Amino acid sequence: MSTLSGNQRRKMRSAARFYAVQALFQMEHSGQTVERVITEFEDHRFGALYDEGEMAEGDPALFEQLMKDAVNWQARIDQMTDRALVAKWPIARIDPTLRALFRAAGAEMTQSDTPPKVVIMEFVDIAKSFYPEGREPSFVNAVLDHMAREARPDAF
Repeated sequence: MSTLSGNQRRKMRSAARFYAVQALFQMEHSGQTVERVITEFEDHRFGALYDEGEMAEGDPALFEQLMKDAVNWQARIDQMTDRALVAKWPIARIDPTLRALFRAAGAEMTQSDTPPKVVIMEFVDIAKSFYPEGREPSFVNAVLDHMAREARPDAF
């Protein structure tokens, strides 16, 4: 029986999603394998203490699942993202942070039973943390809504 409250569990799941975006971004830039990045994040990021403050504890099971699904289903997720983006902006031309975000969100949307509206809300919040002043959160909301309607039309 878990001693975590529902709120703690929710925070850990949110942190896992945030870390998955960071880890996917890092993988793309460093060429590291998914296994290596997962290990690094779980060993050195989850709950780590830094001068700026404490990093949240992430849900390792969700983090690993998002990472593996994002890598294993990347072509399908990228194609879905491309269909959701304006024709002039193929996924290769968008900001790498957004690309990582769409891959993590797409993985959860297509490979889990998390309600699509929860996935959208969670990843829009992540976009707000990366782009607090920008229009990116609205863009992310629109793209993820389009992706969700394609991936899980029954949920709408």
